[in-house]
Amino acid sequence: MSAPGDAGVALGLTSPDAASYGGGGPRTPLEEQLLALFDEMREPLLRYLLSLRLAPQRGEEILQETFLKLFEHLRSGRTDSNIRGWLFRVAHNLALQELRGRRNAVLDLPAVPIEDPHPDPEQQLILDQREDRLLAALQKLPETERRCMHLRAEGLRYREIAEVLHISVTTVADNLRRAINTIRKEVYG
Repeated sequence: MSAPGDAGVALGLTSPDAASYGGGGPRTPLEEQLLALFDEMREPLLRYLLSLRLAPQRGEEILQETFLKLFEHLRSGRTDSNIRGWLFRVAHNLALQELRGRRNAVLDLPAVPIEDPHPDPEQQLILDQREDRLLAALQKLPETERRCMHLRAEGLRYREIAEVLHISVTTVADNLRRAINTIRKEVYG
């Protein structure tokens, strides 16, 4: 029996023809090695699969599928120097396939009626009146406040507005504050 850390190296020693999987008779050396490796790697692999947010039952299924793939891999005559890494890589890929399948699955949710995004006539009238009051309030603003509002609406920062209008940053802030207060009173009362 090899040490737990040597299990990956020792697995390539048996011939593929010697494996009689599931026959109920005596186990082949390959089967014995796989069982020992399963006992050693079951918990770490399952912990990793559960960390990917798989259900415990699905994690166990993926774990068994991983070892089945390992058995087929070794029985076909292929060997790897790092069986532990191979097991984690295969388990990881199977888990990702499961998670992608879950994400792409169509959910059976009850149909939710979609509301019309357009306002009804009454709401549209209210919006139109509010827009008219906003435009009227903008026209009533002093020229500097109106220019500050327009430039701010274009995305300019206070410092940039100050440079464009040749005024101080403090003056820009004061003009914008007064303009917003005036518009708020005119539009919302």
